[in-house]
Amino acid sequence: MSTRERLGSRLGFIMLSAGCAIGCGNVWKFPWMCGQYGGGSFMVLYFIFLLVLGLPVLTMEFSVGRAAQTSPVHMYRKLQKKGCWNLWGAVCLFGNIALMAFYCVVTGWILYYFFRFAAGRTEGLGFAAMISDPAVNVISLLITVVAAFAVLSFDLQNGLERITKGMMITLLILMAVLAVHSLRLPGAAEGLKFYLVPDFSKINGETAAGAMNQAFFTLSVGMGSMAIFGSYIDQERTLMGEALHVIALDTAVAVIAGLIMFPACFTYGVEVTSGPSLLFDTMATVFNHMAGGRWWGMLFFLFMVFAAMSTVLGVCENILAMVRELTGWSRPKGSLICAAGVFASALTTALGYSVLHFQPFAPGSSWLDFWDFIVSVNILPLGSLLLSVFCCSASGWGWEAFLQEANAGRGLRVSRAMKPVFRFAVPAVILFVYIYGLAVFKWR
Repeated sequence: MSTRERLGSRLGFIMLSAGCAIGCGNVWKFPWMCGQYGGGSFMVLYFIFLLVLGLPVLTMEFSVGRAAQTSPVHMYRKLQKKGCWNLWGAVCLFGNIALMAFYCVVTGWILYYFFRFAAGRTEGLGFAAMISDPAVNVISLLITVVAAFAVLSFDLQNGLERITKGMMITLLILMAVLAVHSLRLPGAAEGLKFYLVPDFSKINGETAAGAMNQAFFTLSVGMGSMAIFGSYIDQERTLMGEALHVIALDTAVAVIAGLIMFPACFTYGVEVTSGPSLLFDTMATVFNHMAGGRWWGMLFFLFMVFAAMSTVLGVCENILAMVRELTGWSRPKGSLICAAGVFASALTTALGYSVLHFQPFAPGSSWLDFWDFIVSVNILPLGSLLLSVFCCSASGWGWEAFLQEANAGRGLRVSRAMKPVFRFAVPAVILFVYIYGLAVFKWR
C-alpha cells in the first residue's frame, strides 16, 4: 500500500471514534442491561469502569495505533521489543469479524423496524416473529452490509469521514428531540428514579462484571477497533484528552438513550427487565399507544439506525484496513471481498432463530449469545488486559515510548505518576472481574 490515508480534521477523528463507540452498545444493549441490573446501581459501576479502566485503555489503544501507523494485524509486531505480541493481531481481526457476525444482524432488525414504522405497517410487529423469519433477517442483513461497504469503498475522507460526521450530527439532534418528548410523559419521574437513583443493595459481583464488559463493549476497546483511527491522525493533540472527548460523547448518548426509554416504559407499564427485546417489543408497544406514535417511532428507529450504522462503519473499516494490509488490495476490491465474508459469518446469527438453531449455553441461548460471549466476555477484556501490559512492559512497547506518544501535542497529558494505575491497577481489576464473570456466567 502507498502513503497512509488521513482524516481531514480533528472533528472527523472525534466523530469517527465516538461513532464507532456509539451504537447498539449504547442504545440497545446499555438500556436493557441497565434494566436487568437495577438501573441506577448499574449506572454507578458503569461510570466508574469507564473512567478507571476505559479511559486508560482507550488512551493506550489510540497511542499504539498512532505510533505504529498501521492496522492491528501489524502494530504489535512493529512496536514490540521481543516476544510474540504480534499473535494478538490475528485475534483482533477475528474479534472484529465476530462482532459484526451479530452486530450487523441487530442493525438489520433496527432497519426493518424503521421501514415498518415509516410505512405505517406496525400491526403484528413483534421481536419474536421478526427474528424467526429467515427472509426478513437475510434481506435486512444484506442491506446493512452492502450499505456499509459501499461507503467504505470510497477514500477515507470522502467516504467514511463525511458520512459519519453527517450521521452523528443528525443522531444528536434526533436524541435531543426524543429525550425532551419522553421527559414530558406522565411516568417520567418514576422512570428517572429507577434509572438515575442507585440502589446499592443491588450491587454485586455479577453487576460489576456486567458493567465492566459493557464499558469495554461500548468503547470497542481491546481488539484494535480504536487503534485504526489513531493511525489516521497526526500528533497535534495529546491522546488522553482525545480519549476523554470520545468517552464523554459516548456516555452522553448512552445516558440520553435511557432518558428516552425508561420514562416511556414506566408511563406505559412495560417491563424494563425484558432483555434484548426491550428496544423492539417495548418501544413498539409504547409508540403504538402514543398519539402520533407512527412518526415518533419512525424518528426513534431512524436515530437507532444512525447509531448502529456508525459502529458498523467503524468496525468494518477496521476489518477492511487489516485485510488490505495483509493482501495489498485496493479499497473497492477489499470492500467487495470483506462484505462477502462479513455477510457469510453473520448468516449464522440471521438464521439462528429459524434454520440454524444452536444453543451454546443456557436454554434459550443462540448464535447471537455465542458471538457476544466471544467478543464481550473474552476478547474485549483480554485484549484490554494485554494492551495494558504491552504498553508498560520492557518486552512490549514500554512505558517511556507509550508516554512519549500519548503526550505528543497539546492537551491533557498522562502523568508519570499514573504508571502504577496503567501497569498494575488496570490489568489487576480487569483480570479479577473477568475471572469472576466467567465463574458466574450462565453456562447451562
